[in-house]
Amino acid sequence: MQSKDFDSFFVRLQEQTDISTQAALARVLGVGRAAVSLVKKKGAVPPRWILDLSVRYNIDSTWLESGVGLPHPEENVEAFADDFTRIPKVAARLSAGGGSFETGGEVEGYYAFRKEWIGSKGNPSDMVLMEVYGNSMEPELKEGDIVLLDQSKQDVLAGGIYAIGVEDTVMVKRVEKRPGQIVLHSDNKDYTPIFLGGDELQNVRVLGQVMWVSREYH
Repeated sequence: MQSKDFDSFFVRLQEQTDISTQAALARVLGVGRAAVSLVKKKGAVPPRWILDLSVRYNIDSTWLESGVGLPHPEENVEAFADDFTRIPKVAARLSAGGGSFETGGEVEGYYAFRKEWIGSKGNPSDMVLMEVYGNSMEPELKEGDIVLLDQSKQDVLAGGIYAIGVEDTVMVKRVEKRPGQIVLHSDNKDYTPIFLGGDELQNVRVLGQVMWVSREYH
């Protein structure tokens, strides 16, 4: 079975866990029943749910999402080594709001990407997956989105979205470089730009560029 629709996903989940109802799924994920009903109606399961469940129950994320491969990660290492690259999801969260202090780099799980596709974006060893929270980058990035971050891309290009570290704060913003100044722009017009200059620039670092969030950027 190779399908990403909700019903097929839920059958696979039931096969490998003690989750037997949509109400039980909602409890495990910490969401309301309405959220599960909405996902079922739309058909596409959020990547964050896939990752959370794959880590909690030691299920291969690609198999859980699409039915491709085998149920458990260790079974797929050799079987799909030639076709897929596994990218780690780290515990740090990118804030699309005022900033996040959760900058620990502990690996929470892995997500498989086809080698041909991920290789066209850059070196997979430079990439990590991180979660977005806050609404300052809506509609482009929404709270709970999982984004692919290329840590080697630290040269700012016009219009690009980057993870920016300011002291202990990590944010995801559109970045504009000006003489002696960096401006962090939000897509949500309710948020005003953040202007950084002078001594503040010593504490600013570009952590990498956002390359993917269920859709391609470059």
